[in-house]
Amino acid sequence: MTYVYVSAIAATAVAFSMAAVAETPSPMPSGIEGTIAVSPIHPGPIRKGEERRVAPVGNVLFAVNAGDATIKTFTTDSEGRFQVALPPGHYVIVREDAPAQIGRWRFEADVVTGQITKVTWTADSGMR
Repeated sequence: MTYVYVSAIAATAVAFSMAAVAETPSPMPSGIEGTIAVSPIHPGPIRKGEERRVAPVGNVLFAVNAGDATIKTFTTDSEGRFQVALPPGHYVIVREDAPAQIGRWRFEADVVTGQITKVTWTADSGMR
């Protein structure tokens, strides 16, 4: 009988522990997700009635900076989409390759605990 009593107590303790773990919420992810496009996509003036043309910035490397430090890097997909997990804070995102010297390729975002910051950014290609 002693063994049954100990086994029942052990089983109850294990069940209680498993319930406590199951009820503990996991932390929500935080970071930035969105798309990056570029405009204009051809040189010269935009003519009356012509739409401002934009193109996705596909397969391009970007750095995520906090202060003077690069925290992470990410590459956009072919449609200019990206997602990067980050801790809460203020970030500056910059293009990391040669064309970054022309145009405007700098973006800023604030990340809040447990939230994904959604962005749609348009870079300036520098074409005129």
